[in-house]
Amino acid sequence: MSKLLKTLKRTVVLEGWVNSAGRRALREVFEAYRAMLQEMVEYAVEHNASQATLHRVFYSRFREEYPWLPTRVIKGCYRDAVRRARSFLRLKKKGLAQGDKPVVKNITVTYSDSQDWRLGSGVVELRTHNGWISIHYRSHKQLRRYLYSGWSLSSELRVKLDGKRVLLYLTFKKDFEVSYNPNNVIAVDVNENNVTLAVFKNRALYEVYRVETSLGKMVIAYSERRRRIAEGRSTKDRGVRRALRRLRERGRKMDIIYKVARFIEELAYANSAVVVVGDVRKGKRKLASRAGSNRLRHRIHQWSVSKLVEVLDNKPIHVVEVPEAYSSSRDPFSGEPIKGYAPSVIRVAVRGRRVRVAKVVLRLARLSNGLTLDRDVVGAVNIGLKHLTADGSPVALGSTGPHEVRVKLVNPHQGPTPPTELKVIETN
Repeated sequence: MSKLLKTLKRTVVLEGWVNSAGRRALREVFEAYRAMLQEMVEYAVEHNASQATLHRVFYSRFREEYPWLPTRVIKGCYRDAVRRARSFLRLKKKGLAQGDKPVVKNITVTYSDSQDWRLGSGVVELRTHNGWISIHYRSHKQLRRYLYSGWSLSSELRVKLDGKRVLLYLTFKKDFEVSYNPNNVIAVDVNENNVTLAVFKNRALYEVYRVETSLGKMVIAYSERRRRIAEGRSTKDRGVRRALRRLRERGRKMDIIYKVARFIEELAYANSAVVVVGDVRKGKRKLASRAGSNRLRHRIHQWSVSKLVEVLDNKPIHVVEVPEAYSSSRDPFSGEPIKGYAPSVIRVAVRGRRVRVAKVVLRLARLSNGLTLDRDVVGAVNIGLKHLTADGSPVALGSTGPHEVRVKLVNPHQGPTPPTELKVIETN
């Protein structure tokens, strides 16, 4: 068994409020921060400056101009400026930037040292030029879980003004010792409407899971709903804005993503396995650049495939990314190119609160050794092989391995319950 030390971070958002004197002090801090940030961002874009350059150019002047600001707030400002400048230059290179220079709209002030703030029971005290101010907050279950379950509170506090509210962002850290068997792999192939998992034990293919997410169908449905709501009306119309706010697309998609990640995490624990995912972010950019219409490009950007990888990275499991090139066009057992796939539709009965019929769309290919595989299964198996073998040689089934593997259909809302089996890999 191999071991890996992994440090995870969690952010807890608190909703707070403050009296009039405290709000006035916070506004003055935010106004000074905004003025400094705008000047630093423009300089960083023009000169492609680093944090060290901004510190050398601006620190002494801003210390004289704002002697009442905490030193660490100024240092956090030029870190923020460099991040915004690099993001703007990236967008400008792709032709997506608006205007010749970035405009600072929303800001979050960072207090990077616990000397300038402290967390109490129901209150966060913050150092300002008018002394210490008290920001009262509403406690919740998530905060108590991280405070009393071995997580350590970071020295960084981020503060944001949102109307009459004060949003406080606390960061918690915890070190995990991850144990895994390098010969056991959970290969993850992320697709538009499903996530296919190929489980390898002792370097041989053991079983395959197909988690039906229907994220692609959800994106299309919400896009059509937004079109109907705004048809013939301006999106600035009050009624249109209210109707668009009621849509819960992001919440529903994130719910599915977290449930899929939880299922993969439990599989990794049960098999002491490495989780191997394709480089979906690079593949997503290529697909978006080749998209022939705005609607298709919108669907690609809304798949949330990169978000699933991000959520898996924040789990106490070992995650490895490998290239996805040719993962669906090569026979995983012989390495030969696959000539083509034939569409197939299978209907299965899914038992939940009530029995319903689910339609599963497959793309099947007959391989050189007589096996019939689905395209998504081929992709997942090849992703696992790219990690297990340095040259990607076809060793999916060992000499004493099974001659048939059943794909198990999983509903992400039911969790890791006994799934429906679907035989799409079969022998002659």
